[in-house]
Amino acid sequence: MNVIGIVGWKNSGKTGLVVRLVSALTRCGLTISTLKRAHHQFELDRSGSDSFRHRAAGAQEVIISSQRRWAIMHENNGNEADLTELLVKLEPVDLVIVEGFKKTSIPKIEVRHQGVAGMSIAATDSTVIAVASDQPATEKTPPEFNSDDDRAIASFILDYFGYKKPNTITNSDYNVITEGESLSAMPPGIDWMPVDEVLEVLKKNMSVVTEVEEVEISNSVNRILAQDLWVERSSPPAANSAVDGFGFDFDSISNNNCRLQLMSGRAVAGQHFDYVVPKGHAVRILTGAILPNGVDTIVLDEFTRNEFNHIVFKPPHRRGANTRLRGEDLLKGDLLFSKGRLVKSCDLASLAAAGISSIPVHRPLKVAVISTGNEIVSEPIEANINNVIDTNRKMLSSILIQWGYVSVDMGIVPDEVAAVRDVLDRAAELTDAILITGGASSGDEDHVAKLLLEKSQLLAWRVAIKPGRPLALARWKDTPIFGLPGNPVAAFVCALVFARPALSLLAGGRWFEPAAFAVAANFEKIKKKGRREYIRAKLNENGLVDAFRSEGSGLTAGLAWSDGLVELSDEAQIICAGGMVRYIPYSSFGL
Repeated sequence: MNVIGIVGWKNSGKTGLVVRLVSALTRCGLTISTLKRAHHQFELDRSGSDSFRHRAAGAQEVIISSQRRWAIMHENNGNEADLTELLVKLEPVDLVIVEGFKKTSIPKIEVRHQGVAGMSIAATDSTVIAVASDQPATEKTPPEFNSDDDRAIASFILDYFGYKKPNTITNSDYNVITEGESLSAMPPGIDWMPVDEVLEVLKKNMSVVTEVEEVEISNSVNRILAQDLWVERSSPPAANSAVDGFGFDFDSISNNNCRLQLMSGRAVAGQHFDYVVPKGHAVRILTGAILPNGVDTIVLDEFTRNEFNHIVFKPPHRRGANTRLRGEDLLKGDLLFSKGRLVKSCDLASLAAAGISSIPVHRPLKVAVISTGNEIVSEPIEANINNVIDTNRKMLSSILIQWGYVSVDMGIVPDEVAAVRDVLDRAAELTDAILITGGASSGDEDHVAKLLLEKSQLLAWRVAIKPGRPLALARWKDTPIFGLPGNPVAAFVCALVFARPALSLLAGGRWFEPAAFAVAANFEKIKKKGRREYIRAKLNENGLVDAFRSEGSGLTAGLAWSDGLVELSDEAQIICAGGMVRYIPYSSFGL
């Protein structure tokens, strides 16, 4: 039987690749076994397990057997078994995939991930026949593949060992599903819009709706700039001292002579020094003072000594040492900020330094927030077993306020066509955009979706996203409306993914794309193809990302527990512990 190794440094994604290759190659008709080099006390051998207790009692070998599998554990007495000794214990198969065992002579594929420490294994090991990396290929020998391209890596393995490929290899040959499950996560017979397609529709259909007003910079935080801003005053306005010390002309000194006569007086911040400093002289100068004529370099106090009204020091490293140049921070006439920028507190320092006292900004966007449902009530005192407390309006209103918008609470509307139509009419008159939760699906009481389908300009409905499949995006009397799911987690996720960038354009800002980071997962998941998934997640103290215990879209505890989302692409995939995932902190969504 043939053997191939998968090697790489810790957290490079070896296990994830092995699992995906097993699925891919078995779908191509091969029989596959795996062999993994693991740490002591692994899996069945964990502390407290039956096998652990048997071995602790002194058993030399332990066999664990169940209806589905059996395993044998053997005591090595401190001497680790070599790979050949382990391989002979396997029943014959077409291919054994070995994870780990870097120092063996079997053909290997090296797995690399950016940010994972460790030198290239291929650089010193000629048995590495290919590289799977999350970075662009940089060398032709050995060949490099994208570590997520299971199809290409599986085809390479088939070629390497001379196995016949299937007549037609399609992406579905490599999709990972569990026994008895459908290949796709989406129900058949309905066209579902992918997330990226919906975002493109929103980007093309949203434009600024807010007027412009002038405000003092102290009142501009969380407002959106309506035009480009240019520096009106250089900062610093003139060259000045960065330290307390002595100023002089750099040409006055040499490697053999750093002894200068000290002038009387001193240069201080806020006062003009009236005298020219001649060559061969130095003047006392304090932090922030404008450089006197004849001074281009400063030596710090602590590097000098005074000898008979002269200062003596070792030569400085360069001309201009310890000085700040005119316009070093901001230069008059340069672009300071572009229009569409959301002003932050830290921007106020630059605005003030640039000589700007007021700026043109868009008025805050006004957004209506509406909940629907006969079962929804506002306060706990009204609730009984037939009622559901409204979790969405307070949550969405607070999100809008953090984004710098004005939230207009339009209350709870019963599941009645006339009532829903009436509140949408009023909201369209009063606000610039509408967030309405519930009623966006296709049930008997889902009047929001029915009205939007019949009476509005519908932009998107039935979006391939989890959580949040019942999502409607439209215009009601030319006012953009976001028909969000009723479940709070789904409403939260859809507001971040879709409403955030669209509302930014309406408010006069830029199209918003959150910053994401590649982080090692501390969870496992099998995902089917068909829709984008967002998992409530949290970074732990080891820098790994944990997933919430449940994906239920009605569990508000997961929102409070999490500090971000893990985004899984539309394609099928297996997430293994240690594999890299795309993590988006809530701060990237402006929260």
